[in-house]
Amino acid sequence: MKQASFNFDFQEEQKTDIPVKKAPLQEKSIVNTPTEVELRPAILMVSAEKTGKRGRMKISDMAAGADLIDIPSDDILFSKSYYSMGEVTDMFKVNHSLIRYWESEFNILKPKKNAKGDRFFRPDDVKNLRLIYHLLRERKYTIEGAKDHLKKNKLAEKKFEMIQSLKSLQTFLHEIKAGL
Repeated sequence: MKQASFNFDFQEEQKTDIPVKKAPLQEKSIVNTPTEVELRPAILMVSAEKTGKRGRMKISDMAAGADLIDIPSDDILFSKSYYSMGEVTDMFKVNHSLIRYWESEFNILKPKKNAKGDRFFRPDDVKNLRLIYHLLRERKYTIEGAKDHLKKNKLAEKKFEMIQSLKSLQTFLHEIKAGL
């Protein structure tokens, strides 16, 4: 019977798109240092660029939140009877799940559902979503705080509309000022 022997000193090369600099070989010292193969996952994590955005926006990005929301004016908004869930999420640039969550939390949102369960938002629902978005994302209310605000302030919607018209007037005046 012969005894088989194996050489375990080889290292398998991992092919990556990111080039890894190989350190020059040094004499082995008594102190255990991590090898290149052990460091490769850490190098890949540090050097890999983030391709897509995930999670919530930065507060600095939220400051310009009015520019991010793409809700049409009332004339255009009320020209259609219903808006699909995809159209609404594109307007507010949020996930479907967030709109569904807000629907379950706020009684003022009552989208129509077809037999299949698809949600269709009326223009009034879109305006209510805009108010909820304003309270939660721009004014940083909690869910409970926004509910209380809507219950206590019956004129909250009218105040919000006045604020929006003043903001549009402000941007118009800034455009005129920049043109001078």
